Amino acid sequence: MTAPTPPFRDPRLPFAKRVDDLMSRLTLDEKTAFLHQFAPAVERLGIAAFRTGQEALHGVAWMGPATVFPQAVGLGATWNQDLVRRVGEAVSREARAMRARDERVGLNVWSPTVNLLRHPLWGRNEEGYSEDPKLTSAIATAYTRGLRGDDPVYWRTAPVLKHWLAHNNETARDTSSSSVRPRVLHEYDLRAFRETVEAGAVAGVMPAYNLVNGRPNHLSPHLGLHLRTWTEEDLLVCSDAGAPSNLVDSEHYFDTHEEATAAALRAGVDSFTDHGTDSSKIVARVRGALEQGLLTEADVDAAVRRQLSVRFRLGEFDPEHDPYAKERDFDTPEHRALAREAAEQAVVLLKNDGVLPLDPGTRVAVVGLLADECKLDWYSGTLIHRSTPLEGLYERFGADRVSFAEGVDRVRLRTADGTFLHVLPSDDVPDGARAAEGALDPALLAGRTDLPPLTTDATGTELALIDWGEGVLTLRAPDGRYLSVAEDGYVRASADQPGGWVVQETFRLEPHENGHLLRHTGTGRPVQVAADGVKVAADDADAEVFGLTVAERGEDAVRRVASAADVVVVIAGNDPHINGRETEDRTTLRLPGQQERLLRAARAANPATVLALVSAYPYAVDAGTLPAVLWTAHGGQAAGTALARVLAGDVSPAGRLPQTWYADDADLPDLLDYDVIGGRQTYLYFEGTPLFPFGHGLSYASFGYADLAAEVGDGTVSVSFTVTNTGEVAADEVAQLYVRAEAPSVPRPRRELLAHRRFTLAPGTSTRVAFDVPLSALAFWDVAHGRWRLEPGPYALLVGASSEDVRLSTTLTLDGEPAAPRPVGEHGLEAADFDEQSGTEIVDRTKTAGDAVTPAAGGTGELLYRACDFDTGVTRTTLSVAGTGTVEMALDGGAWTPALSPSALSAGPYDYTELDGAFTAGGVHDLRIRLRGSLRLAHVGFSG
Repeated sequence: MTAPTPPFRDPRLPFAKRVDDLMSRLTLDEKTAFLHQFAPAVERLGIAAFRTGQEALHGVAWMGPATVFPQAVGLGATWNQDLVRRVGEAVSREARAMRARDERVGLNVWSPTVNLLRHPLWGRNEEGYSEDPKLTSAIATAYTRGLRGDDPVYWRTAPVLKHWLAHNNETARDTSSSSVRPRVLHEYDLRAFRETVEAGAVAGVMPAYNLVNGRPNHLSPHLGLHLRTWTEEDLLVCSDAGAPSNLVDSEHYFDTHEEATAAALRAGVDSFTDHGTDSSKIVARVRGALEQGLLTEADVDAAVRRQLSVRFRLGEFDPEHDPYAKERDFDTPEHRALAREAAEQAVVLLKNDGVLPLDPGTRVAVVGLLADECKLDWYSGTLIHRSTPLEGLYERFGADRVSFAEGVDRVRLRTADGTFLHVLPSDDVPDGARAAEGALDPALLAGRTDLPPLTTDATGTELALIDWGEGVLTLRAPDGRYLSVAEDGYVRASADQPGGWVVQETFRLEPHENGHLLRHTGTGRPVQVAADGVKVAADDADAEVFGLTVAERGEDAVRRVASAADVVVVIAGNDPHINGRETEDRTTLRLPGQQERLLRAARAANPATVLALVSAYPYAVDAGTLPAVLWTAHGGQAAGTALARVLAGDVSPAGRLPQTWYADDADLPDLLDYDVIGGRQTYLYFEGTPLFPFGHGLSYASFGYADLAAEVGDGTVSVSFTVTNTGEVAADEVAQLYVRAEAPSVPRPRRELLAHRRFTLAPGTSTRVAFDVPLSALAFWDVAHGRWRLEPGPYALLVGASSEDVRLSTTLTLDGEPAAPRPVGEHGLEAADFDEQSGTEIVDRTKTAGDAVTPAAGGTGELLYRACDFDTGVTRTTLSVAGTGTVEMALDGGAWTPALSPSALSAGPYDYTELDGAFTAGGVHDLRIRLRGSLRLAHVGFSG
């Protein structure tokens, strides 16, 4: 007889019942094994192995050739949800097609990144969409819908949002804490996640490496308090790589890994990404936690259930019903066309005095370190097709009308004995492009050792020296290969591009005696010349002292071609693996010095110089002397063709800046200052003059705005207006709607994006643009009462082409909930619910939940709580504190009370004691609290 089909295999049953059945059949050991990223097969039940995590930020990454779309920040610059949805759909189709031939390719995709681009020096700026939560959630929602697919039951891929929460620094990223006040938490950081999750195409989130308010994100109470309340779907929380071990090893938050693993699991982490493919350590920690009573089987069940929910939605148990099971679309003509369309739509025209578009017969000089490059980043796939700006302009204008100078310094390195570094020929060695074969963890890819190391001879090899800023440089051989150091320590011309988790292709020239040490940055060791070849030395004592012989300066080559052209296009920007990347923040907005020199040389030789920035982040450049400036993120496989078509006018640019471009480093807050309100950060609060504002982008056409209408309906503000193409070419426009509270009781944004739309208009045609905005979008988080509140009063509605280019405006007076004083006489105060602060930071009240406030660096800090209602009067105060120090209080601008201080040293930062003192107040007053020392204040109560 045939055995009956178990319920978990029955596609007629709801997924929840099928998960219940499968859970009942799994042993505790089997369930425990599922908690690691690489969940093993359960052969007795016919369940296959499963891996959480497949990078797919702008194409399937790390698994070999795939269609490469523009970087995420470039997709954000399109301001086009329909386009981004189609990109997500193409990426998920390729993931399915690639999995059909390589089971290592996963369908639980770790994309998109919805961290807000609060600070432009963040090394991972390329991964986010925008500094604005509304735009970020709109683009992320579009991408996740494409990744998910449109079948009502089964998902093509299962997207996981990165990185929960308030994560914008690589500097000390696993030990630094983001101090996030409640208003910033709700109005800014949570908002992008919330609106994306509520849209219904998200399978989970990944916590970030950092801490928030003193507590590691992998223990975030907001996973339960907020995230899992936003949807009825089971959300899978996957740890970031190595982060579970960080709880003990670098953060020292727990003494043992059993405690840490148990705490993360109870907080809501379901899948532990740690120790690569080796699950034994995580499994042992979970078993130890179970044996010690730190976990129950129910805790394990909750996590496994959420993982299985995702696997069922992916069709794993219903291959015959899965509509995506036979997906084979890969590198199709449609995907190639979409890659080009996305790259074209990502181009932002920042300035144009009429030099663009280029006339068909223009003689163009293309110069710059990125002119003949198609750069990839850490989360790219391997290119199948490749287009550089130079190739795109050759194709568009003809090679006879395009000249080129890369602008590298051409040098030879002379040893102390008068010989020169020499690159041996390697024509018979096959090409070995990094990651062409794919890798589950490309950080483990080793450098090539099948090529001969460098030697020395009397003439040497002329090398292309590129200074990427801050003294970091690359050296490239005439055959195009970069000097690199493999695990054996020898220096070879072996890399097609700089790259890798630890970049092995960068060096520094350090002045030493009468020459320079050539120090390899990846190992930190200097280069020496040995009998068996050039390699890194054990220490500086064995280092070679090199002289630098310059055959040609890059500026000279640039001047030569620039002076003979009608127009010069300088292609400048960054290499995504150097000076600003995952693990490394930038230190300045300025272009690297070598690129600034090339730009000046081109401009001096030819005033008709166009600057095209190809970069993962904003720059502060001197745009005043240039007739035209463009920006695009690294645009993927079609980047060069797209840029050339925009320069030629085949496409009118319509990208818009997804973040503020600041004019100077002095305009930036500290990298670790996460208080966008108090720090006046992003376009929402910045009060200075930006180089280019949020939402900015020019066109080859012009557009008129007219006939603004706005009315308040049933919980909605309806806004409409007419846009007309008053130019001579068909073009896209991006209409933007902002709001500003005109009489707020608390600091509110200068203006805040409510809605936007990108559309195409032929010359002379018009369209009516309409938005329906829920009134809730105009609310703010009222810290006095711990909830959202729509404030009554006038609100300006601003319509235009950017956050600063406002064409139409009107004011509506809205009904709302008037401000009410804080009922402190009845409920007291939570310390973190301040209105303003100086010199303090928010820390964890306990290791599981709650916030406290402490002076920064053990100094002095002040907190202000406005409109505190002490009712008929109080005579005593009780303060919940831990640590050592003093607390003083004052009403309005009055005198400080005598300092209160714990009478005995507390045992630790979580050992709270109650301080009781005299404090007399009645009615409504502003309350100031001053903290000194290492004291933590959690709550203030009043009585009497």
